[in-house]
Amino acid sequence: MAYVLGIDLGTSSLKGLLVDETGTVVAQSSADYDVVHAQPGYSEQDPNDWLKACDSVLNELAEKVTDFTSELEGISFSGQMHSLVLLDEHQEVLRPAILWNDTRTTAQCRRIEEVLGDRLLGITRNLALEGFTLPKILWVQENEADIWARARQILLPKDYLSFYLTGDYHTDFSDAAGTLLLDIEKKTWSQEVAEAFQIPLDYLPKVVSASDCIGTIKPDLVDRFGFKKEVKVFAGGADNACAAVGAGILSSDIGMASIGTSGVFLSYEGQGNPDYQGKLHFFNHALEGTCYSMGVTLAAGHSLDWYRKTFATEQGFPELLAPIAAIPAGSEGLLFTPYLVGERTPHVDSKVRGSFIGIDAIHTKAHFTRAVLEGITFSLKDSQRLMQEVAGKRFKRIVSVGGGAKNKDWLQMQADIFNVEVVTLTAEQGPGLGAAMLAAYGAGWFETIQDCALQFVSYTDVVSPLPERVAAYEEAYARYREIYPATKGI
Repeated sequence: MAYVLGIDLGTSSLKGLLVDETGTVVAQSSADYDVVHAQPGYSEQDPNDWLKACDSVLNELAEKVTDFTSELEGISFSGQMHSLVLLDEHQEVLRPAILWNDTRTTAQCRRIEEVLGDRLLGITRNLALEGFTLPKILWVQENEADIWARARQILLPKDYLSFYLTGDYHTDFSDAAGTLLLDIEKKTWSQEVAEAFQIPLDYLPKVVSASDCIGTIKPDLVDRFGFKKEVKVFAGGADNACAAVGAGILSSDIGMASIGTSGVFLSYEGQGNPDYQGKLHFFNHALEGTCYSMGVTLAAGHSLDWYRKTFATEQGFPELLAPIAAIPAGSEGLLFTPYLVGERTPHVDSKVRGSFIGIDAIHTKAHFTRAVLEGITFSLKDSQRLMQEVAGKRFKRIVSVGGGAKNKDWLQMQADIFNVEVVTLTAEQGPGLGAAMLAAYGAGWFETIQDCALQFVSYTDVVSPLPERVAAYEEAYARYREIYPATKGI
């Protein structure tokens, strides 16, 4: 049976997901690598570690699956967004990649705002934030002029991996949209932005659709790994875009709530063009001709992890969360804001910090635990509310993924707070499945990506909102929204 391979190049590891024509995951493999924090706020990685990890994954899959090398038809990618890879004229890496979670570029963000003003939002549809690629390029220009003088190619992580496999430079629209260099509407690199910061356009790779074939595996790698037939390589997409594809977020009435270390509330925008004025991220999607929006909670699962490590080190998560079922919706007036490391949506504020509000003598540890989960979910509802108010969205279903999908009480809480039915994935495979689906569609296995989703994606039972809890949460959420303006000055 024919296979496609989805490769997810994450921050801490590279994962390979081998999938057959029925959508069955035949085998998985992963390889870890390090993140280097040389100074406070710095986060870097050696791109060559990604190549070693890729080699390891391909070799392990060949060992696990006897016909892997003879039946593999296509490879595609999901990649961590925004991270900067610089190559010289000899196609050699010039310095470690500056990652998406590197925060050294505040001064460069202010410079971008001063130079471009309102034009930045008009062109890129996003604010200048430290995570994006353009501020990292400016930092190198200003602090490592000798490195910049030798640079000839700018790539994103997954695109360095595809270059390794094919020998050609490409990126896709969903990843390019996270650089602050793409004109989102025109779907071209912005000459205005590039010229404003002395970035030659020929340093940037060709932009294609995520499911486009960008070449085949190079002959020397074919020989090394023993592939028996031509293996096509497809461009792939940004990690959040691929996660959305892998969760079946392919229509505007289905949203995704993803709770990992950070939290994401994501919506398919199709060909719509709502103006969120930078309060939500707005990117081109991995589906050709479409876009998606998303809000980000910087400390979602991180808030729960911090809470457990600080107040319940002796308990695992199942034991810690077990008592919350006995606590009423709204935690009897106790509220938590998950701003432990600042916040992104809807408050672009790196200095605000978290709080418990409304502490009463009746509150127990179980109240505090439930309030933490409610606060995380309220922060994601902020994004849902923006989408409803600005774009007129009316969600009929939310797909919950990550940590929030692993506890039945938290799933019910999400349904009640979002006031929408919530489902989880039968087998949650993350962005790697989305990458595999892009390869399957690109290889011609399906006429549309929606047809692919019908075969590859399935859901568990529906969790429906309970009217009495919906009412309680509407009142609690209204009070939650008053906390930020009331505490910002403090």
